[in-house]
Amino acid sequence: MAGDVAIQYQVHRDLLNSADLEISALQKRIADEGWGAAFLSRQNTNGHWGRDFYQPKWTSSHYTLLDLKMLGLSPTHPAVRKITLKVLENPEGNEGGINYSHSRKISDVCVNGMILNFASWFVPEAPRLQAIVDYLLHIQMADGGWNCAYYEGHTHSSLHSTLSVLEGLWEFSKTGRTYREKEIGKARQRGLEFLLVHRLFRSHRTGAIIDPKMLRLSFPSRWRYDILRTLDHFRDAAIPYDGRMQDALEVLKKKEGKAHRWPLQAKHPGQVHFDMEKVGEPSRWNTLRALRVLAYFNQ
Repeated sequence: MAGDVAIQYQVHRDLLNSADLEISALQKRIADEGWGAAFLSRQNTNGHWGRDFYQPKWTSSHYTLLDLKMLGLSPTHPAVRKITLKVLENPEGNEGGINYSHSRKISDVCVNGMILNFASWFVPEAPRLQAIVDYLLHIQMADGGWNCAYYEGHTHSSLHSTLSVLEGLWEFSKTGRTYREKEIGKARQRGLEFLLVHRLFRSHRTGAIIDPKMLRLSFPSRWRYDILRTLDHFRDAAIPYDGRMQDALEVLKKKEGKAHRWPLQAKHPGQVHFDMEKVGEPSRWNTLRALRVLAYFNQ
């Protein structure tokens, strides 16, 4: 409660079950205070952040819009809605989807999952969202997940890609639009099952940890997969407890530090607008997300 207004907003919304008026009042302040205001102050006169849609990576319009969505900035913010619509004006790749690249003809899977995520929040009425949905449904792999390298002949899905797509499809579902509703539901179930088959971080063949980095708590997560981001998605999407989540929940519980605080364990390298928190110190973001995950799963 002593943190940034974006943290206060989500604490009241997700942990305290406060009155709608109090929650709404906090959300409105995000644009004018703290981290939200800091992100918005870095917007260029042409509406972009950074140099373009995707450069430099973490300070581009793409990742800044994702950050603002994660903060919970009001979806009615006019300048943010305007640049989000501009994102959706990008050309289509060979198989569909939004394509930022000037050299590659195939749209990036993770990028489209993230675009669907923040664009469904800021411009839920935009017709172009349906084309992204079409693309993501079209390229779902036989094992139920997604992989950014599918066009290179890969046949096994990626946890990174799958989670980004699941977040996007879920956010689109929350808009209330019924476009391909049943197909989206089936695709999401298959994608969730792909994560569960891997117990969220283990090889489905050997049980070994796929990548130790997936157990480190970071924020913002960017495109990278980790167990807290995944568990928080299960919570947000109201997915019931499954025993295959327990390994990840046990890892999360062991990371609790003094005074019931979870640390920021990792930062993804690259230029950023500013650091919200410091690696190695207690993290309000990770503590908030861990508390709401553990409460949801009665852990």
